[in-house]
Amino acid sequence: MPKHDALIGHREDEAGQEGRSSLPRTFIRLNDLSGVGIGGGEPGEEGSASGEESLPYPTLAPVVFFYMKQTTRPRSWCLKMVCNPYPFDTFRASMLVILLNCVTLGMFHPCEDIDCDSERCKILQDFDDFIFAFFAIEMVIKMVALGIFGKKCYLGDTWNRLDFFIVVAGMLEYSLNLQNVSFSAVRTVRVLRPLRAINRVPSMRILVTLLLDTLPMLGNVLLLCFFVFFIFGIVGVQLWAGLLRNRCFVEDNFSFPLSVQLEKYYHTENDDENPFICSQPRENGMRDCGSVPKLYEEGVLQCNLDMYSYNSTDNTTCVNWNQYYTNCSAGLVNPFKGAINFDNICYAWIAIFQVITLEGWVDIMYFVMDAHSFYNFIYFILLIIVSATFCLHGASGVWRVEI
Repeated sequence: MPKHDALIGHREDEAGQEGRSSLPRTFIRLNDLSGVGIGGGEPGEEGSASGEESLPYPTLAPVVFFYMKQTTRPRSWCLKMVCNPYPFDTFRASMLVILLNCVTLGMFHPCEDIDCDSERCKILQDFDDFIFAFFAIEMVIKMVALGIFGKKCYLGDTWNRLDFFIVVAGMLEYSLNLQNVSFSAVRTVRVLRPLRAINRVPSMRILVTLLLDTLPMLGNVLLLCFFVFFIFGIVGVQLWAGLLRNRCFVEDNFSFPLSVQLEKYYHTENDDENPFICSQPRENGMRDCGSVPKLYEEGVLQCNLDMYSYNSTDNTTCVNWNQYYTNCSAGLVNPFKGAINFDNICYAWIAIFQVITLEGWVDIMYFVMDAHSFYNFIYFILLIIVSATFCLHGASGVWRVEI
């Protein structure tokens, strides 16, 4: 019985194989999900593979604009210009035009060349027209060669979209010039033309892309900087709000002689950048109104007399009028045209930002020390250590890790 059953099973297997072999080959290939036919039948796949290999540029779109193949003129010419560095060498030509554009932008004088009547301005305008025409033609050639929309087409690349935006903005500028419409905001797009060099130099493009990719990683560093700004800003507002407006005024019941024209409060020679900031009696600052320097007549003669010695007839008496600026009270003006103060959190952030740049922070520290206390230097030292060291070096550390 076992031998008989084995013989019957063997015959059924042979019959099944004959039945499968009798099916048409096309039926087997269409239902073969693995993509491999029986008996090594792969003529269709070999034909398709050979068809793809026959394309001059297999990685690019085979057809663009619905009918232009890679071998169709003028697309075949455009592909040679875009993909082959020689004999066209579009890379060097583009870089030369970009350098020329940088030179022309640096030589342009917007305040003097409003009407562009000078010979120099006309020459620069001719160069600008040539540069715009070159970039526009280059864009059209790339669009014909690569196509417009798609993954590997012209607008599929981010830097090509930047080039497209610059050319379109130039077209808008020329169209407005033809209609005698002033649109100066569009002209500022010219400064973006040198950025086209990033798309031409692969190493520069990789570096810029790498820096842009690290921006999300800087979120924690920016959060730390905001926290530092907020804490130090609150401390500055609570301690020094309004103190940088302290000036030495005359007493309320005091009046100068009518023939004497003096300011309401003591002014220094450069009162905006180096004002005389005093400390009110309730504070413990380093400078009070008793430290106001004496008046010098014509910058040479020191005046020591008081107002009782003043001769109003000839107005030649050297009176030290500065000695009457004895009332330290809040005025209306802050240093540096009102930009540096701690009156609110926003102005405090501006002052803190200038401190962490390490430019002019000593002047701000001296202003606060004069108006409030000598020990305020601790605030600025801590701010520099925390902000300029930890925050800025933390950002550079993120870039080093990514690189």
